[in-house]
Amino acid sequence: MKSEEIFGQVLRSTRKKQKMSQEKLAFQSNLDRTYISMLERGVHQPTLNSLLSLAEALNMKASELVDLVEQKIAETK
Repeated sequence: MKSEEIFGQVLRSTRKKQKMSQEKLAFQSNLDRTYISMLERGVHQPTLNSLLSLAEALNMKASELVDLVEQKIAETK
């Protein structure tokens, strides 16, 4: 599985755990909802600015989000 697909899974699960819609995450992160959708489907990789904005909107550090991705990658090996 590609890292962008794993990032998408982590982003989706984190967003849903916080009972947040894609629309709300997009609004709070100042990103487009379709971009959020593409990230969650693994179609795009986030830029550093996007990663920082998403983490802030999810009330977490970007490093925490990356850690979750790294843990998921380790689980798939």
